[in-house]
Amino acid sequence: MKTLSRTGVALAATLLLSATALATEGPPDQHHGASFSAGQPGDATKPSRIVQVTMIESDGKMLFLPNRIDVRKDEQVKFMLRNNGELDHEFILGTTVENLRHAEMMRKNPDMEHDIASGKRLAPKQRDEIVWKFSKAGDFEYSCLIPGHREAGMIGAVVVK
Repeated sequence: MKTLSRTGVALAATLLLSATALATEGPPDQHHGASFSAGQPGDATKPSRIVQVTMIESDGKMLFLPNRIDVRKDEQVKFMLRNNGELDHEFILGTTVENLRHAEMMRKNPDMEHDIASGKRLAPKQRDEIVWKFSKAGDFEYSCLIPGHREAGMIGAVVVK
């Protein structure tokens, strides 16, 4: 009976540790207190500058309109996202290095789903929003990381001063 009890305790401990490890898997920005290169999620209850970003396909290119946004450090922006295209598109905020790394993961796993504070995936004709506080100065970007879309021109710049 003692052997069975020890085995049961060991099994329970293993399952508990495994569940804890799985709960912490995933992109760093899915967890409370996570660090973001471009700042952090904003507070939707506080005033924000509204920036409309439209996603389109035109003449063989895929574009964001506008393709550049200037922001003051510590400014909160409400991105009003609208996919006017015929294909799914993403808006993923980060540094160029981060987005290139993420794009490579997307090429290997094209059906990857996202649940990140710094990005949204929109179906055709869909709308969504992201509230973001740019607490760090620097050059950032937003891009669509669906394979081929970034390469077709779906990239925008965010300059935070």
